[in-house]
Amino acid sequence: MSIFESIMLICFGASWPLAILKTWRAKNPVGKSLPFLYLVIIGYVAGCLHKIYYNWDWVFFLYLLNTLMVLTDIVLTQYYIRKNRAI
Repeated sequence: MSIFESIMLICFGASWPLAILKTWRAKNPVGKSLPFLYLVIIGYVAGCLHKIYYNWDWVFFLYLLNTLMVLTDIVLTQYYIRKNRAI
């Protein structure tokens, strides 16, 4: 089991719901960096692939959950960027 890896993912994962909520409430993603979010999601996908191919354990699901939360933040950010440009 990867206890330190799981602690890291839980700590990082705790911040994503707050980031999503902030984007959703503000409806204005000023200060959000899409390149940063894409780099983070690439890292989480790489972690998922590592777990699938080399070291399968339950930590895979933490990577997957974090990936889905970052993807949600990316979708919301892109939506509000496009919506705010149209106004």
